[in-house]
Amino acid sequence: MRKLTSFCLALFLGAGFVLAEGNAARAQQNEVRGFYDTLLTTMKNGRSLGQSGRYARLAPAVDRVFDIPLMTRLSIGSTWASLTPAQQQQVTEAFRHYIAATYADRFDSFSGEQLQVTGERPYNGDVIVETKIIDSKGEPTTLNYRMGRRQSPWQISDVYLDGTISQLAVHRSEFNSVLRREGVDGLVMALNRKVDLLSHGVAKAQ
Repeated sequence: MRKLTSFCLALFLGAGFVLAEGNAARAQQNEVRGFYDTLLTTMKNGRSLGQSGRYARLAPAVDRVFDIPLMTRLSIGSTWASLTPAQQQQVTEAFRHYIAATYADRFDSFSGEQLQVTGERPYNGDVIVETKIIDSKGEPTTLNYRMGRRQSPWQISDVYLDGTISQLAVHRSEFNSVLRREGVDGLVMALNRKVDLLSHGVAKAQ
C-alpha cells in the first residue's frame, strides 16, 4: 500500500441539468473504473507478467485515460512556449513512457487491495472523480482524478492524493529543477533514463 501512496506523491453545473450531468458523471466514472479494472487485473498477474509485461498491459490504458499532452505542457509550465514543436513532441513522448513505466512499477502485485470509485464533483469547469484505494487491512487512501473533455473521451489531467496533493505540482517542481540545470534535452534524457532503470528493475518510481 505504501508503494501506491508513494506513486501518487511522485505520480471536477444546476438542477436544470441533472440528466446531462448524470450522463457525464457516469462517463467520467466509467473511464476511471475501466482503468482500475485494468490495474487490478495487471496487479493480480503482476509477478508472472514482470515489468515489461505489466508495461505492455498498462501503457495503452494510461494513454487512453490520461491527457498526456496536456499534463506534459502543465508540468513544463511557462518554458513550454519556448520549445520547438520537435522538442515538445520529444518531452511528451518521454513523459508518456515515464507515466506508464511508473504504473507498471508501482502496481506490481496484488494482496487484496480494493480500488473503488466513490463519487464526483464539479471543479472549475472540469470534474473531480473521487476514489479510494483500500489495502488488505482495510485502511483507505483517497485518490481523486481531475477530468476534462478537451477531446473525446473524458481524460485525466491531474491526480490528487488525500484530495490536496497534486501530482502535476510535484512534477512541475521536479521538471523545472532539471530544466534550469540541463534544459529540455536534459529532461528528456532524465525521463528516458528513469524508464530504462524501471524496465530493468534497477530503480523504484519516486
